Amino acid sequence: MNEKSAAAHRASDLDYRARLETLLDSAMTPAQKYRRFAIQIGIIAVTVAVLYITALHTNVSIAELVRGIPAIADYVSRMYPPDWGYTRVILEPTLETVEIAIWGTFLGILLGIPLGLMAARNISPHVIVYASARFILNSLRGVSELVFALIFVSAVGLGPFPGILALALHNAGMLGKFYAEAIETIDPGPMEALEATGASWLQIIAFAIIPQVIPHFVTYNMYRFEVSIRAATVLGLVGAGGVGFHLISSIRLFDYRETAVVLIVIILLVVITDYLGALLRAKII
Repeated sequence: MNEKSAAAHRASDLDYRARLETLLDSAMTPAQKYRRFAIQIGIIAVTVAVLYITALHTNVSIAELVRGIPAIADYVSRMYPPDWGYTRVILEPTLETVEIAIWGTFLGILLGIPLGLMAARNISPHVIVYASARFILNSLRGVSELVFALIFVSAVGLGPFPGILALALHNAGMLGKFYAEAIETIDPGPMEALEATGASWLQIIAFAIIPQVIPHFVTYNMYRFEVSIRAATVLGLVGAGGVGFHLISSIRLFDYRETAVVLIVIILLVVITDYLGALLRAKII
């Protein structure tokens, strides 16, 4: 599907939804319209109240931010011009960061796929399997990569390996949830057709589910790879390898020009990853 046909399809879908909403509104009684309006007002009121209360508790202040703008500007101005000579120092740690992200994402995919299959309500073989898989995914997703990195550094020592393990577990939790939600939204027609022919569970997954979810899986995997690159830069804070050690060191030593170089390299990594991911999705979708 090219861009023009896709845009035309989206416009047609939006027009259909608008006409459907108009039809539903015309079919509602005044009491039903009043009830729906009251519910909408109630939701807005609760949302505003929650935002106001949490803003008070977290000291959200636009005035403080405005007063801090000169300090922010001064901090940023000290980064110019970047110390490009520092690029030679962070070249190897940058490559190590990419390698950590690659392996952390790859292992996360390997762990996330079976967990996602078991955590999808429409194909999970048993309710106990479903509940157990969901619990595991929630546990992995609920623990930060930094916490995992601290645990693995104490277990296997300093270096990139604990960073890889930390990213792998957290990515498995995130990707497994994404996979499960994508599987739960598939068209059940191909599944039912294969079940009618006596196909096994694995055959249904291979021929009815995977073809439908591959575009989603590619998108999720590329997104998590981008996140892994950013996360790997922070894992160096606890000795888990990557360029993060140099980022934290330059900040602590007030070497702002070196900090600028590290930040530029990190941004370039994310931009390149996003570009390559877009190309890959275009080839597959």
